[in-house]
Amino acid sequence: MSLKARRFSRACMAAAGLAAVAMLATACGGSSAGSDANKDTLVVYTGQAGDWQLNFNPFSPTLIEGPGTIFEPLFFFNNVRDVEPRPRLGKSYQWNADGTQLDIELRDDVKWTDGEKFTAEDVVFTLDMIAKNATMNSTNYKGVATAVDDTHVSVKFTEPSYMDGPQILGRIWMVPEHKWKDISNPATDVIKEPVGTGPFALDEFKPQAFTLKANPAYYAGEPAVKKVRYLSLSGNQAGADALKAGTIDWQTGPVPDIKNVEKNYPGYKAITIPMNQVGLMTCSNAALGCQGPQTDVAVRKAIYYGINRTQINSLAFENTASEISPGAALLDRDKDVISTKLQEKTAPMQPDEAKATSTMEAAGYTKGSDGIYAKDGKPVALTLKVVAGWTDYITAVDTISQQLQKVGIKVTAQQLSWNEWSDARGRGNFELIIDSIYQGPAPDPFYNASYFFSTATTAKVGEAAQPNFARFSDPDVDAALTALKGIDPKDTAARQPHFDTIQTKIEASIPYIPVLTGGTTSEYNAKKFTGWPTKEDLYAFPAVWSRPDASEVYLKLKPAGQ
Repeated sequence: MSLKARRFSRACMAAAGLAAVAMLATACGGSSAGSDANKDTLVVYTGQAGDWQLNFNPFSPTLIEGPGTIFEPLFFFNNVRDVEPRPRLGKSYQWNADGTQLDIELRDDVKWTDGEKFTAEDVVFTLDMIAKNATMNSTNYKGVATAVDDTHVSVKFTEPSYMDGPQILGRIWMVPEHKWKDISNPATDVIKEPVGTGPFALDEFKPQAFTLKANPAYYAGEPAVKKVRYLSLSGNQAGADALKAGTIDWQTGPVPDIKNVEKNYPGYKAITIPMNQVGLMTCSNAALGCQGPQTDVAVRKAIYYGINRTQINSLAFENTASEISPGAALLDRDKDVISTKLQEKTAPMQPDEAKATSTMEAAGYTKGSDGIYAKDGKPVALTLKVVAGWTDYITAVDTISQQLQKVGIKVTAQQLSWNEWSDARGRGNFELIIDSIYQGPAPDPFYNASYFFSTATTAKVGEAAQPNFARFSDPDVDAALTALKGIDPKDTAARQPHFDTIQTKIEASIPYIPVLTGGTTSEYNAKKFTGWPTKEDLYAFPAVWSRPDASEVYLKLKPAGQ
């Protein structure tokens, strides 16, 4: 899943201007975010462009919603702060002495929204289903689960697997056995009528908008937010216009003059958290079918040194982004495990054109009369794909294209619909693509590495990678990840050599060319709802498209005055 989720119905967006946006929710089947009649309805914009395609399968790459809201994990792990996980369907868990057995105690007061009782058998069914379907198994789960009784599950592993804990407990969405046992292909089949245990259930669906309603039988009590309405818009500008008109309550994305949100959008506030590393994903591995100049690490290095990150931050991100590590760990959160063996602690904020050109020439490239490097008669000309409507990223790629001309690399930006872009990214049908690499269920760089740099999470070009889109594969990194899984996270000294290996190998290859650590900014209606995350109380990552974090926010919110 991309961290910048999708983007709006052209039919609904044909009318232009603020007045049209003000009527948008009603015109597209919704209602104004600020009306008294809807004071307990939260209207959100996730970035969707084009009609919603009905699918609430939490394991499908085309799902539109569900994880955390409809289908729950056993626990919620906060990946922004190192705090104890919050129980959801689970009550407690414990590892044995050598990390080969995970014992889980479940709540005994949970029902599915069709009235059936939730039991340990549902957990075992879900885990077994994941283990049997490689395309669903984005956490690389390899355990064997057993229901001890209705409220206890034991998961056994053939080797120490401590790092699997937050993945299994926090990023696998429990589904009802009685509903899913007859689904022929659970990885891709469309779920139109979802049955879950979560705080919300599907209320109504229309291609331009859909609504979740509070679950009155939710074991923790019916949420104070009675409905969550998901709109589609045409992109970042439409989101800003909707904020101005007061027709949405929460969006995650840039707005003009972001420092003055409270002045420009009365009643709204903003929060920015540096979590997601913006990068140029490269289809880097020729052995897995990647084609193009970017398969040469020298070209990737030249791009790395040719980028002016200070200029990109100013022009594209309103200076909300920050420095980034070439080893892919977060500079602030992961500072204690960032390798001292890296050649550069941070990617250079200013371009080093001399280093970029010398890297190309040392690899046998020569400049043609047009100023573009070539080798064996093939110019270094690349296409960089971006989603239409993502104005910040579009500005970034246009800026990068201009910057790289100076170092003899031709980059042509290509805007695609989200569906086209996502399909190209997953199947490796790209040379360069801009996106973010995201974090895992707990505040530990192991998860980011296991997602994006593991051979187990990639595939040949033409097949869907999940989510190692760059097709990066290195046996030393794989071995380090395997070793980390078997080390108690508290043993920091034993872990560090493996982090050193991972980070230095990533820096040497840079399959995801680091741009900046994106400052993820959300704007929210503080006048209508209370309980939003703040920098002092980051109980969840405050991004509307982040799952299951968004559901934690929905559960904390209360209409103003309650």
